[in-house]
Amino acid sequence: MPTTPIPKKLLARQHEITADFLRALDRHLADIASGEATEMLEIRDFADQLHIHPTHLSNTIKLTTGHAPCYFFEARILDLARLLLLDSSRSVADVAQSLTYDPSNFTKFFKRFAGVTPKQYREQAWEAQRLAKSETVTI
Repeated sequence: MPTTPIPKKLLARQHEITADFLRALDRHLADIASGEATEMLEIRDFADQLHIHPTHLSNTIKLTTGHAPCYFFEARILDLARLLLLDSSRSVADVAQSLTYDPSNFTKFFKRFAGVTPKQYREQAWEAQRLAKSETVTI
């Protein structure tokens, strides 16, 4: 059974949608981190920004990357959370609130994707920094 090749123009549009989604996601998370946005957007909100149907966005992202949009969303939230947790002046609850989570759900989210609680991550990161500083002093 012969297959019909996908036109290059269609492939280019799929990659454009993917790139636009990732840029919008990065902008939104930067707004969350800076406090300019106080509510976390959902995939349908990004689809609205791109003027496409949420199912089309989801299918396109899956087709071009092999991952669902939530994979990128969760990974980038986790990266941002890790960065914010390194700030010793902020409590875990404050980091959770700035990412629009309540502390309990934030801890569950973080442990699910990072394998440790935010407090354990913070302690491990601080210990690694302390060891790195002591190694540079002794060398």
